[in-house]
Amino acid sequence: MDKGLLEQKIVSALKTIYDPEIPVDIYELGLIYEIKIDDDANTYVKMTLTSPACPVAGSLPPEVKEKVESIEEVKEVVVDLVWDPPWDKDMMTEEAKLELGFL
Repeated sequence: MDKGLLEQKIVSALKTIYDPEIPVDIYELGLIYEIKIDDDANTYVKMTLTSPACPVAGSLPPEVKEKVESIEEVKEVVVDLVWDPPWDKDMMTEEAKLELGFL
């Protein structure tokens, strides 16, 4: 198993998930803090939301889990929703900032 290749597949899957209030995917928004893959292809995703009051707080983490689990090589997925450090717009990629008019 090539962990680098698997991580690229996971990132590609995450880029298909959008925050419904912002027309940018959750990866480009900087909502994914960490992706860890162990030797058995069990995957840990540490993520946040734009705010604790985000209307998709209940549905977005399960969607992340489902998308990552849909990758053939991935075994088990744990999604850890954290609030520290709090998200801010500086965590967005240049592409996301451009898309949203911050550049």
